[in-house]
Amino acid sequence: MFPTVTRRALLTGGAAAGLALALPATARAAEPVAYAAFRIVRSRAGEPSQPEIVLPEGYQFVSGAKYNVASRAEYYTFVTGPSNSSGIEVEVFWPGVQVKTVVYLESRLLIRRDPINRHRFRFTLPVTRTSADANQPTIQIWSYVDRPVGIEFNLVHNDPSRAAGPWLDVPWPRNETRSQVHQAFATHAILNASGLKAAAAAKGHRWFLQGFETNNALHPDNPPHWNLSYNSGPSFSYPTHNGHFWLNSEADNFYNGMDVTGLGRLKYYVGDPAPIYDFGTDANGGRGDLVATLTIREDGGLDIAPPSGPVYAIAAGRDGTLINEVTVLRDSRPWLRIETEDRYDVGKTTVKTIGLQTDVAKKNVQVYRYDPLTGALIAGQ
Repeated sequence: MFPTVTRRALLTGGAAAGLALALPATARAAEPVAYAAFRIVRSRAGEPSQPEIVLPEGYQFVSGAKYNVASRAEYYTFVTGPSNSSGIEVEVFWPGVQVKTVVYLESRLLIRRDPINRHRFRFTLPVTRTSADANQPTIQIWSYVDRPVGIEFNLVHNDPSRAAGPWLDVPWPRNETRSQVHQAFATHAILNASGLKAAAAAKGHRWFLQGFETNNALHPDNPPHWNLSYNSGPSFSYPTHNGHFWLNSEADNFYNGMDVTGLGRLKYYVGDPAPIYDFGTDANGGRGDLVATLTIREDGGLDIAPPSGPVYAIAAGRDGTLINEVTVLRDSRPWLRIETEDRYDVGKTTVKTIGLQTDVAKKNVQVYRYDPLTGALIAGQ
């Protein structure tokens, strides 16, 4: 059994409801305050519950329901105290629950199990981040499919057993989570083929492409939507057109809430052209040159029109929906058919692309293998 420790912060069931129980911290004023988060992953999903967690003196739990979260697959929490890159000792006791691993940022921490009580263990947790929000990589399960200049494509993986925040008590958005992956890969193909990615790269700008996540209480992505954004620079710290494409239960796009720097949220519905500018210095009200125009289609898809050249579109598949596959059009003619499957349980995303015109490959299957607990792509896939 583990030796006795001085218990200065104890997390029990009340913290999962937003009440973090802790004795007063005694950190010296000169020590910088830092934050850390960790996810305790269960071996088997079950009724959401929370373990007993003990922190050393000087450290406490960040209060609030969004910082102490139980789902069927895991429990995660945030702590704060003096910065400690070597790490603090954390003790966990979770009666009746077998624990698989502990995730910190994009890695797994070494668990030291009690040789007598298999439901008790310890691990060493670095506490180094400057804010609780800076620890979001611990709970994000993203795969960076494409991150050179010109684009950042983050593929979000959603597991119903990890539903948290607003997703915990509502029907699982199966159609929306599946369709957003088809639409993301279709958009990626369009940005490459149309020259929009290359044009952004030439200016030092980038496109940002990402779906919604259902496991992150710090980022309550609700209602279901996916993002296609344009940063007039290499990140969101530059002027931005941030498109949010809301999905209904049939996975149709029906609304684009586009947040534009200096203008707030502009609202676009089916048939409304949504122009994106590069924030140059021409006469377009200071918004610059036209980059592309996005228009939600009657079939729930999306037209993506560069200033010149072919107009591309994400359109319904053969069953008339965007749930099981999408058709990519070029100047109103079928160009590609894209179907995806995300096996979040084993960490495998399969993208099947069928060429429908003579200038593209007749069939291509691409497989992305990733760590199912972090999303990190596995080298040599």
